Amino acid sequence: MSGASGTDSRVTRRQLLIRSLVGMAALTAAGALARPPSPKPSRAERAGTLEIGGDLTVNRLGFGAMRIAGGEHVWGEPKDSAEARRVLRRAIELGVNFIDTADAYGPEINERLICEALHPYPRGLVIATKGGIVRPSAPEWVPNGRPEHLREACEGSLRRLKLDRLDLYQLHCVDDQVPLEESIGALADLQRVGKIRHIGVSNFGFEEVVRARRVARIVSVQNRYNFAQRKSADVLNLCAREGLAFIPWAPIAHGSSQTLDPGTGSKDLVALAAAHGASVVQIALAWLLAKSPAMLPIPGTSSVSHLEENVAAARIRLSEAELERLG
Repeated sequence: MSGASGTDSRVTRRQLLIRSLVGMAALTAAGALARPPSPKPSRAERAGTLEIGGDLTVNRLGFGAMRIAGGEHVWGEPKDSAEARRVLRRAIELGVNFIDTADAYGPEINERLICEALHPYPRGLVIATKGGIVRPSAPEWVPNGRPEHLREACEGSLRRLKLDRLDLYQLHCVDDQVPLEESIGALADLQRVGKIRHIGVSNFGFEEVVRARRVARIVSVQNRYNFAQRKSADVLNLCAREGLAFIPWAPIAHGSSQTLDPGTGSKDLVALAAAHGASVVQIALAWLLAKSPAMLPIPGTSSVSHLEENVAAARIRLSEAELERLG
């Protein structure tokens, strides 16, 4: 009896090791529960939504895909094709459901990369593309608004994006050699045969938008607009009044994430960035979002980290006093 009892009370080294490992696991689990969860990256939904054409609802912070094509002139393949695809996929993960591109970016390479990265496309994704510019060489951006060219350009975009219909097709710019009405009329014809869902315009002045709207239903205008460059304020006001989306290209102007180029009135942006614990870029984007409910910023980048920083701007709310300070 006593021999059997003594044997049962002994603890082997193996049992001690098992018990210690179990105890350590329990402590680790308890510590994990006690720690606050890591903050989730901000998502584009926090910027609110916008309706394009009355039937396309998108989050009000989109992605401008121009910079995923190669180099300073947006010409050729990207330096890192895998990273370009990662940026596009990460944008979708962060709630971006509006992507802007053009056949001139690359040229054609940009649309192809979007298709390679995202097709079959997630439900609710709106891909807006543009036609009406040709690229004879890297530094050249030549308007071509001839109806026959626009028909060919539209078919090319459909093919590269593997779509039966383009949700938003934008005339990239006015061609001074072609009456604006003929170019817009060609897009209206493409809309009638089901190639285009909605028509938009880009780089249009106020009177040009008015003329275009006499020919077809225009649902969006994409013009250069940012904190430092507000030349299209009259077009923005028109869009807000008439229910058009205003898509500011180059929404961040020039500079780094912490400062903008001198002379852009960036001191107030820098001060507010410090107050909000944000970057200057994020404050510039938050200002755009607050400027008008018609605004649909499309900041672009070829870097996942910069993409995440841009999307995080959706969480920032500027006060009335801060907006008045920024003008």
